Amino acid sequence: MAEPAKLMTWDDLSALPRPVASHSIRWGEGVTDVVDLWLPEGAGPHPVVVMVHGGCWQKSIADKALMDWMADGLRQQGWAVWNIEYRGVDEPGGGYPGTFLDAGAATDQLRENAAEYNLDLSRVTGIGHSAGGHLILWLAARSKLPEDSPLRVSDPLQFQGVVVSGGLADLEASRPVTAPGCLDAIYDQLTGPPSPERPDPLADTSPARLLPVGVAFVSVNGSEDRIAPPMLGDALTRKAEAAGDSASLVVIAATGHVELVSPGTQAFDIQSQILSDFIASLGRPE
Repeated sequence: MAEPAKLMTWDDLSALPRPVASHSIRWGEGVTDVVDLWLPEGAGPHPVVVMVHGGCWQKSIADKALMDWMADGLRQQGWAVWNIEYRGVDEPGGGYPGTFLDAGAATDQLRENAAEYNLDLSRVTGIGHSAGGHLILWLAARSKLPEDSPLRVSDPLQFQGVVVSGGLADLEASRPVTAPGCLDAIYDQLTGPPSPERPDPLADTSPARLLPVGVAFVSVNGSEDRIAPPMLGDALTRKAEAAGDSASLVVIAATGHVELVSPGTQAFDIQSQILSDFIASLGRPE
């Protein structure tokens, strides 16, 4: 019998030399109102990847620095990477609605900085890992938010496609599957309490309730991922296809959760290609 694949750990990733972003852009007064911009070589205009980190929506687990290696890997392939920060549920003002408002505002700030850094707003894709997979699909689906939601904005940034990387995009389906200290522990804080005015807290917080999102997306899962097992990506893809979305699933053999955000892995190469495919008809990164 073959030996099981040795999966990467967070220690393996953090032991690598840490790359440095090109710019740190502060867009508001809050501590977490900041975005890291990773610029590739050349004058541009640069295609852009909006990047959202995971960490079970809890800053005590992870912040945007978790994505430094992946951001640098994409930068080396010609992408400008817009790596956003947001309040976790364990920070003042985090949870509902603060976490969502932060993610939306940080993403929309891309427009305010596009001219200065020669960022191509016609070629914007997104990738989010784990809890960030939930947020990136939610960001892409904001035009479908209920009219009375405090999270709705009139003109959200448009994506050409997004990658849900080991994502927990369907909050209802993910809650019983993830580790108890992840989604289940903070579920009520993240989704907000039900009320007579807001009887279904998932209606404006879970992308699975916003289908069809109207944006092409691919769920990428590691076959050995215990944080976000492939069953979650498969179920979300089926729901999205049934709703009329352009959605697909890629399951990568001998891959866990960490490989998904680690350059030099098969998972990184696959996800990079998917991002390129989203904008292939508009021009690939140079």
